[in-house]
Amino acid sequence: MKRLLLMDAKQRVRPAARRNEDSMIVGIDLGTTNSLIAYFSEEGPKIIPNRLGKNLTPSVVSVDEEGNVYVGETARERMSLYPDSVVSAFKRSMGTERQYSLSGRMYRPEELSSFVLRSLKEDAEVFLGEEVTEAVISVPAYFDDKRRKATKRAGELAGLKVERMISEPTAAAVAYGLYDKTRDTKFLVFDLGGGTFDVSILELYHNILEVRAVAGDNYLGGEDFTEVMGKLFLQKQKMAMSSLSEKEQVRLYKQAEKAKIAIGGDSRVSMKCLIGEQELEAEITHKEYEEACEELLSKIREPVKKSLSDAGLKLGDIDEILLIGGATRLSIVRDFLIRLFRKFPDTNMNPDEAVALGAAVQAAMKERREEVREVILTDVCSFTLGTEVVVEYEEGKFEDGHFCPIIERNTVIPASHTERMYTVRDNQDKVRVRVLQGESRFARNNLYLGEMTIELPKAPKGQESVDVTYTYDINSLLEVEVKVVSTGLTQKMIIKGVDNTMTDEEIARRMEELAYLKIQPRDQEENRLVLLRAERMYEESLGDKRRNLDHYINRFEAALKSGNHQEIADSRRELAEFLDEDEDL
Repeated sequence: MKRLLLMDAKQRVRPAARRNEDSMIVGIDLGTTNSLIAYFSEEGPKIIPNRLGKNLTPSVVSVDEEGNVYVGETARERMSLYPDSVVSAFKRSMGTERQYSLSGRMYRPEELSSFVLRSLKEDAEVFLGEEVTEAVISVPAYFDDKRRKATKRAGELAGLKVERMISEPTAAAVAYGLYDKTRDTKFLVFDLGGGTFDVSILELYHNILEVRAVAGDNYLGGEDFTEVMGKLFLQKQKMAMSSLSEKEQVRLYKQAEKAKIAIGGDSRVSMKCLIGEQELEAEITHKEYEEACEELLSKIREPVKKSLSDAGLKLGDIDEILLIGGATRLSIVRDFLIRLFRKFPDTNMNPDEAVALGAAVQAAMKERREEVREVILTDVCSFTLGTEVVVEYEEGKFEDGHFCPIIERNTVIPASHTERMYTVRDNQDKVRVRVLQGESRFARNNLYLGEMTIELPKAPKGQESVDVTYTYDINSLLEVEVKVVSTGLTQKMIIKGVDNTMTDEEIARRMEELAYLKIQPRDQEENRLVLLRAERMYEESLGDKRRNLDHYINRFEAALKSGNHQEIADSRRELAEFLDEDEDL
């Protein structure tokens, strides 16, 4: 079967944007549920605490009617009180056209991500005592080109130069210090975060850390396991999710998250939730929860099988299993992995922090820090890159719209490959090369990246040909070269992104448009958070509990009005202790 080119389309090439060079580089794990920022110190990579003194910053954003932006725990507390002004899990929509409404204004996923990054950047600047201008940001290994470019735009909107991104499994592998091992090792990185799932198979030999294969699901994570727990609770109450108000759904999700974390082994959990004016309760066993999660566990199994197949390996060939992502703490997930691999995974490192620490090491490598031993990190192309073609399936019979792979998925990058293709019609004077990304046999089902057109001499069909060369590098830059074989005429284009790539001017303009938004002052964060917690728990409480809470809230508000810093601190501590005690009941 001969592959033949389609023809006749306009060429679309976007100019590359450049930014100024800066020196300070940090590592950032921009997660679905939580985000972290790290730097490389004399003692190695370190997590930078946020304004509340915690390592994890929830990837939650809230915007109020006055244009005040709340990020992290404060935003999460506002979710129960003002659900229309809060959004989370927007990483799942990165690279899509989806927009979120917050207090009557619309925001793209990368803009919401930029608020999180801006908050992390500010935390780092205060902690380090210097300006932070550049970052290495981690992305799921299974993120396609569109999602990677959206992540880069988020960084630029936050005022960060992002020249380098690192896949989350590779970052985790670096953080685990695997490059210090003396023997060759094949290992599988199992990355189950809040909203995305990656499986990567890596091989270590000498000082080379090579990614052999990746697979995953951009719409599978810990949040799905929380959702299953919430639905199980409602089933026992014979209630439907649609019957709950937005506030009640937020409460249900919060309690389901607690129950999901608490359940394990042969245990059972008692889950409570205030719905209407009644506190409902249900007992859920580990067996019930495991059965309800069967579909999710099956979805986990498939990428594991796919990555092993692409790497040409069997389960028994894997020497180590590394766990990253907060959802890997779930007993149901760990039990599943032990049954699947018949070995215990490595649990020596905090799965929440591994990626950020690895990104910091990559940042140090980019800075050529003497403390970091040079390690060669190789990566793979996560998705197949190819072009649209016509195929001759019988003599004289043609069918268009087919996909011709040029660089196949899990090819080690940088990579370059050439395919020769032929004209489809007599006297055809030009051909079109549509650049696509995906795994479908049909072009329409794959992601469009760009296209170019080249002229060629008229001749009978099949006598003129072009060599189409794709070259893909570690920075996700794709060069497409088309050469007319008979004349030597060559045309090139570099694809740095997809059709929604923003230029420097567009980024600057959007930053100006977002300038009205104000991230709240750091020194007020603790007061705001404890007050929002109290307001949320007041709404969830009844009777004496509510009256006692009202007393403590009034005392704290009076202290705030006094302006006495010591009185405010004492009253805040008193209120926080009461809230902690109440939530533990």
